Amino acid sequence: MAKLLFKLNQVPDDEAFEVRALLEEQGVEFYETTSGNWGVSMAAIWLSEPDDYERAKALLEDYQAERVLRMRAELEQRESAGEAETFATRVGQRPLQVVSILVLIALIAYVSIAPFVDMLKENG
Repeated sequence: MAKLLFKLNQVPDDEAFEVRALLEEQGVEFYETTSGNWGVSMAAIWLSEPDDYERAKALLEDYQAERVLRMRAELEQRESAGEAETFATRVGQRPLQVVSILVLIALIAYVSIAPFVDMLKENG
């Protein structure tokens, strides 16, 4: 029976590619499922041989620890070079998108809070 190793939902393509390459390099047999046409199924990497689970899990944990260090180093490098995206740069690049999101947040907050404010006014 197959064993789930790694869920692929919201995983960057480069990370999924690296995990596949690592498993292939180490000779771990696996197969992959997609989220389907409507995105309701579970996209994941499954082990064909459940006996490989402990070894594959250890490989995955080592890979992820190394990836965290690498991604942090890249972020620090971009920040020191002034290339990291900040809220201010996002506003400058996509002002309409940022304003639209802020308006939507304000609308949701108003709709959520307005009944309670009206109730307090009536009782107050």
